[in-house]
Amino acid sequence: MTLDRAKTALVLVDVQKAFLEWEAAGMRRNNPHAVDNIARLLAAFRREGMAVFHIRHASREAGSALAADKPGYEPIDAARECDGEPVIVKHVNSSFIGTDLEDRLRAAGLTTIVICGITTNHCVETTTRMAGNLGFDARLAEDACYTFDRTGHNGRHETAADIHAMTLSNLDGEFATIETTDSLLAALDMGAAA
Repeated sequence: MTLDRAKTALVLVDVQKAFLEWEAAGMRRNNPHAVDNIARLLAAFRREGMAVFHIRHASREAGSALAADKPGYEPIDAARECDGEPVIVKHVNSSFIGTDLEDRLRAAGLTTIVICGITTNHCVETTTRMAGNLGFDARLAEDACYTFDRTGHNGRHETAADIHAMTLSNLDGEFATIETTDSLLAALDMGAAA
């Protein structure tokens, strides 16, 4: 498998400091190397001169750590945008709702989207589902996203690892191809050599 550099974009979903705050407050997450892998993908796309889109969530919920006027709104340093890389602000789970992301992708002839970010079962999943439904070739980097433990509707404790795995299972094949950072980097290298 190769990735066509002219037709592939990297979409970083909500790689924001609020999630570091959650972790510092004791919330348990999976994929401890996810941000490192996000940074590896970002560096590779930049090195190849490929399209990169940063999605930032500006919550309108009272007291949210992701509100635009809170420190948690800011990007995690390892995934901060560079000059010329667009930052698209959203207010709901999907990066496509209320934004011009789809228009930008189509105008640039970008048909494959590599998706990574936080959290797997919320905005990453919703964005991935919509990308697939809109006809994009969505590639989700399973080790470049993460989520947190949570209590389910029935009061049962769900681990971040289990939630993450189930989300990937739900997306795989129907909405996206599940990849690893290494498989995507190898595909970029093969595309560059082609």
